[in-house]
Amino acid sequence: MMEGLQTDDTVISLSNITKNYQMAQHSFCALDNINLIIKRNEYVAITGPSGSGKSTLMNVLGCLDNPSCGQYLLERNDVASQSEAQLAKIRNVGVGFIFQSFNLLPKASVLINVMQPLVYRVMPNAKRKQMALKALERVGLSDKVDNLPNQLSGGQRQRVAIARALVTNPAIILGDEPTGNLDSKTTADIMALFDQLHSQGHTIILVTHEAEIAQHCHRVIRLVDGKIDSDVMNNKEVAYA
Repeated sequence: MMEGLQTDDTVISLSNITKNYQMAQHSFCALDNINLIIKRNEYVAITGPSGSGKSTLMNVLGCLDNPSCGQYLLERNDVASQSEAQLAKIRNVGVGFIFQSFNLLPKASVLINVMQPLVYRVMPNAKRKQMALKALERVGLSDKVDNLPNQLSGGQRQRVAIARALVTNPAIILGDEPTGNLDSKTTADIMALFDQLHSQGHTIILVTHEAEIAQHCHRVIRLVDGKIDSDVMNNKEVAYA
């Protein structure tokens, strides 16, 4: 196991995290006493079979859901028992989300989509626009700011989603099957972009069932039945077809 000890460069610290769901008269344990440390600038894959708990762990890490018990420190802030309003604020500041289905506003321009996480920030609109334009430049889409999502390829739409995740300068970038809807060439392009973001200092966590994606990351955490089955460093590079 690679859980490690909390240090000054710790971004995520999970201690005895358990998540139970009540289903009719039965209780189901989705996460079972998870202990995990993720440090700044790690490049992590969370994988496992269907029903292993990886989606539940993603929801906890992304502050989309509270654990039933245990402690979750995100940049040393205890977020495990926060209210929904508090979690929403933490998500907006601390987590950049990238989803398999992109989750873009279909009738809004690329620029407006990337500006969306900044709506609740107290700042001039010109500043929001400036931050969004910078994020789009980082993903190579400066020439697409006025396009609608349906005018873009799948890879370009995922780049928009990545720019939207970057715009708030979050503590972690959390991808939920971020290449699941992409062909192999586009997947290679998106993974190259993740490599670039990692080299720039970002902490990246990808939840995936794809072995090739997991092997591409530097650390692979495998869940089975709500528990960490293995946690290993991975030095293999993957060549995409």
